[in-house]
Amino acid sequence: MTAMEYEIRVSGLVPAAVLEEFEGVRVAVHPTVTILSGPVPDRAALHGILDRLLGLDLELIDVHRLADRRSGVR
Repeated sequence: MTAMEYEIRVSGLVPAAVLEEFEGVRVAVHPTVTILSGPVPDRAALHGILDRLLGLDLELIDVHRLADRRSGVR
């Protein structure tokens, strides 16, 4: 199974030590929002990332799968 690309937006700043736990994830930090994007191997890994972020009391704004660049599938 190929990893799917996801984008996750949370309100607030994610500590650098936590961001290091997420291999291959790109991070964009704005004043009040952190955006993580990149490959997630499977549904269990996605839930693990979400649980970790929610455990920091960060508000989840949005989670969506990015289009597969090869096939255009979402």
